[in-house]
Amino acid sequence: MAETYEGEAYCVKCKEKREFKGEVKVTESGRRMAQGTCPVCGTKLNRILGKA
Repeated sequence: MAETYEGEAYCVKCKEKREFKGEVKVTESGRRMAQGTCPVCGTKLNRILGKA
């Protein structure tokens, strides 16, 4: 089961912070990041969470 994240991220298209729900992934460099979509415009949101 994939880890989920619920919180805020900055939407580049809307130019505002948005609440979103996303999936936590680990990058090649070992950092955890949450990926989801903006509920207003549908753009992909990313938020870096820290080292895994």
